[in-house]
Amino acid sequence: MKIVSLLPSATEIVCALGLEAQLVGVTHECDYPPGVVGKPRVTASRISHQTMTSAEIDHAVRSQLDGHGSIYDLDEALLRKLEPDLIVTQELCDVCAVSYTTVERAARMLPAKIDVVSLEPSTIADILATIRTVGRLTSTEGRAEALVTELKNRLDALTAALAGTQERRPRTLVMEWLEPPFAPGHWVPEQVALAGGDSGFGHPGAASRTTTPEEIHAYAPEVIVLAPCGFSAGDTLRELPRARLPEGWHDLPAVQQSNVWAVDATSYFSRPGPRVVEGAEILARILHPDLFGHPAEHMAVRVPASLMSA
Repeated sequence: MKIVSLLPSATEIVCALGLEAQLVGVTHECDYPPGVVGKPRVTASRISHQTMTSAEIDHAVRSQLDGHGSIYDLDEALLRKLEPDLIVTQELCDVCAVSYTTVERAARMLPAKIDVVSLEPSTIADILATIRTVGRLTSTEGRAEALVTELKNRLDALTAALAGTQERRPRTLVMEWLEPPFAPGHWVPEQVALAGGDSGFGHPGAASRTTTPEEIHAYAPEVIVLAPCGFSAGDTLRELPRARLPEGWHDLPAVQQSNVWAVDATSYFSRPGPRVVEGAEILARILHPDLFGHPAEHMAVRVPASLMSA
């Protein structure tokens, strides 16, 4: 079977099931595991995280999608050349990948019948279900079940370790975009809860959404985790001096207590793949270092006050 993945998370799942050699095409964003970096890229982005500010990216995305366009290009000629048997994509979010309509149309133009599967996870349970789905489609059900069991065991270990912390769950704001600020959605509030934080500022299973300074102040977060969708911690630290943070930012308890962190969102929070479990484990180190130890620098970076302007 020859597989094309149009999702970084699907690429990670396919490789976790031992199918890296059968992966013949990936997206321009697929960077994990490292062995996929040299594979043919069938997509490209019209937006650059490296050259545009978070406000400019937000405006560009809204302008394209409101006009019913796309922020991605699909190389249909390369797709034909690769002759895949299976294409893995999604319909959940036009900001995350090439639109499903575009992929389906391209698949119909291929000479052979191609299986196109759309993965639509909104929760951690959904993510585990997509692992099983990919396992079924690729005849690796045993490996998929073993991976799901391992991930569940790690989440259960977090829950067990946090059993005595019900009275000290810090109010935790995970910001999924800087300017404008976004409240977390989908699986991220679950990650916060599993890590021993209060997840009241979020919408589990629903899309992330823009929030306001008033909402943020009313919540008074004790911990702020900056996890802009698709950003590494380095991207966030580089962007912060250019971003206009919500009014009254420096009055928030988390900011006053130097409890603002930048994390590698693209690896552990944005992508609905196996590493969301590691994301919950990283959050647990941020929120409860007395139980789990302080996060290593590759996991999370405490943000210097000098980088944050409002």
